[in-house]
Amino acid sequence: MKARSETAAHASSPRAPFPFSRAMAFGLGVLRLAPADFWTMTPRELQAAAEGVYGRLVGPPTRAALDALMRAHPDGSHTDG
Repeated sequence: MKARSETAAHASSPRAPFPFSRAMAFGLGVLRLAPADFWTMTPRELQAAAEGVYGRLVGPPTRAALDALMRAHPDGSHTDG
C-alpha cells in the first residue's frame, strides 16, 4: 500500500507519457543502433546521446533576460490598415 503523501504527490503532478516513438526514431534512425543496443540503454544514456548530436537543451530565458531583449528590440507602433 502506498503512503498517502506519495499518492497525493502523483495526483498533483501528472506526467506526460514517455515518447517511445520519438526515442525509437532517434535511437534506431538517427543513431542507427541495433534494436538490442537501443533497448539496453538507460534514458540518461539516450539523453546523453541526443545532447551529443543536437547539443544541450537550453531552458526558457529568465525574466531579466527577457526584459533585456525587449528593451534591445522594442515593438514599434504599428497600425493596421
